[in-house]
Amino acid sequence: MDKGKIISLIKEDEWMMDILRSAKSLNLLDWWICAGFVRSKIWDTLHHFDERTPIPDIDVIYYDVTNRKESAEKTLEEMLQNLMPNIPWSVKNEARMHINNNVPPYSSSMDAISKFPETATALGVKLDEKDNVILIAPCGISDVVHLEVKPTPFFIEDRQRLKIYEERITKKNWKSTWNNLKVFHAFD
Repeated sequence: MDKGKIISLIKEDEWMMDILRSAKSLNLLDWWICAGFVRSKIWDTLHHFDERTPIPDIDVIYYDVTNRKESAEKTLEEMLQNLMPNIPWSVKNEARMHINNNVPPYSSSMDAISKFPETATALGVKLDEKDNVILIAPCGISDVVHLEVKPTPFFIEDRQRLKIYEERITKKNWKSTWNNLKVFHAFD
């Protein structure tokens, strides 16, 4: 599976396209829907699932230094909830999330995505002005399409972050859903 195939899978999925159109309607700066929204679609396809794996939330991120208030994110979530009430929306401005994550400030949404815990989760999609699906993968797509769960370079460089990675993969227990995954542990 290559980047073009991933984009095709998303374009052919009306549910995903409706979610992308809803997020696009907010006209956010440097916005993406990321993480499980993309990863789960790839893993479901590679596991030949007939039904979509439930996603705990739809992560919409954006980067806007002019308004870093958490209340702005909640307002955006409400707007999305009004558009698609059955979707578990989560909206975060990456211009402030470095504070929550206790890391230096991010320079963009792509910079933030590159610093997610797992390479297979460090993915984002959005629609351009002509509704073409755009996919970013700052850590590449090799791990996600080869069903490998590994820490991102950002997490590898810090022992404390590696502990967070380990806690996350234990908590998420993705292998119980997608049994062909190969999970790489940080301290093996």
